[in-house]
Amino acid sequence: MAATDPNRVILTGENPFIRLSHKDGDANSTDASFWRLYFSPAGPGHVLYLKSELTEDRWEIYSDNIALARWLQNTELKDTGIPVQEAEFAQPEGNPHYFWTERVMSADGEIALTWYQTGDPLLIHTQPNEVPGRQYGLSTILMPALGARLTLNGIEASGKPWPRERDGRPFSTCALAFSESWTEPR
Repeated sequence: MAATDPNRVILTGENPFIRLSHKDGDANSTDASFWRLYFSPAGPGHVLYLKSELTEDRWEIYSDNIALARWLQNTELKDTGIPVQEAEFAQPEGNPHYFWTERVMSADGEIALTWYQTGDPLLIHTQPNEVPGRQYGLSTILMPALGARLTLNGIEASGKPWPRERDGRPFSTCALAFSESWTEPR
């Protein structure tokens, strides 16, 4: 078997996420997907997709590269009608073995996303179309976070992360996702 993946790389970067709920199994009270991409069809940049009681249960999108936000919307939310707000993204703070904080500043104020109580990393690798409904292959390092919080202007989102299992390994509804790359067939 060749060590080089035969597919074309279309993006690489980071995609940590926070999914909080009030009870295990309930619908998410907060759903946040943070992107820091170094390479993509729309160039480098940052995007935050956020839906929470802090946003009145509406999707809000923050980005420093609107073309990137729109390209990801076509693959993630499937709704390009949601407006994109310009935002600034700070350098991350912390050490992922202990905690990791991302900060986003926009006209709405400051959003802080923090992951903590992280577990052992998992290396995930799939081929394009291997997972039903997912056209892209994926290679990523996932660090489950049993602790996570999201604040908007200092107000903390309700709900909490819940432990999960992924392929027999401890996981969570919240995770840091580093070295994330997507591929498609050549």
